[in-house]
Amino acid sequence: MPVTTTTNANAIINRVAAEIGLLPVADPVASVDPAFQQMRYLLNSAGEELIQAYPWELLQRSESFTTQATDSGDYALPADFSQMINQTGWDRSNNVPLQGPLSAQEWTYLLGRDLVTSTIYASFRLTEGKFKLFPQPPPTGLDIHYEYLSKNWVQSGTDPSAYSDEVTVGSDIVLYDKTLISRYLKVKMLEAKGFDSTKAQADFNQTFSFLTGSDKGAPILNAGFNASGVPYLDMYRNTPDSGYGLN
Repeated sequence: MPVTTTTNANAIINRVAAEIGLLPVADPVASVDPAFQQMRYLLNSAGEELIQAYPWELLQRSESFTTQATDSGDYALPADFSQMINQTGWDRSNNVPLQGPLSAQEWTYLLGRDLVTSTIYASFRLTEGKFKLFPQPPPTGLDIHYEYLSKNWVQSGTDPSAYSDEVTVGSDIVLYDKTLISRYLKVKMLEAKGFDSTKAQADFNQTFSFLTGSDKGAPILNAGFNASGVPYLDMYRNTPDSGYGLN
């Protein structure tokens, strides 16, 4: 991934203000000028929308917990949870991937069949704002891990350990690339004012394409068959015949 250039909210808003013909001010986030107030709200809208637009590397987080004897099987999601990254759930105590996410039909099937006493893999479902693990209650000592996207795209300019999902003061650092967020804010501001945003939208689309194309590393693609390659999990090579499930 290339180095992402970030800056604070005041710099982003002043940059857009200058581009659309407004004079920059010392603290645009705290300004009582209606135009700057509007840009602050639009900046927060832009930041929220970009979370859904692409699974940015800078927003990826990990979560883990170990099941306890008193657990019900329902676990709170992280406070900054936006969405789970698919196929990252693992039961590391048994070295197997979590099964799921289960559909409502699959979940009720498992509950209805009462398969807790059978040897099965741990499975999960995201519902009611919780991470639900099956069997319920789960066996003690399962080491559960998964990755997710955080909704917190803002870092405090005074406390680097503090993150949030909106800009509140001018020193707040926006974690997105400064060119990307500036161009998106410009699009939204021009649209809000009823001006032509065609060129601004094209500029944003170009930057978005550049950054999403290089946000993460990529594997080498092989159009042929590599006989020497060994997959991560294979029933003939590295998965035992027993001892890999839940009892």
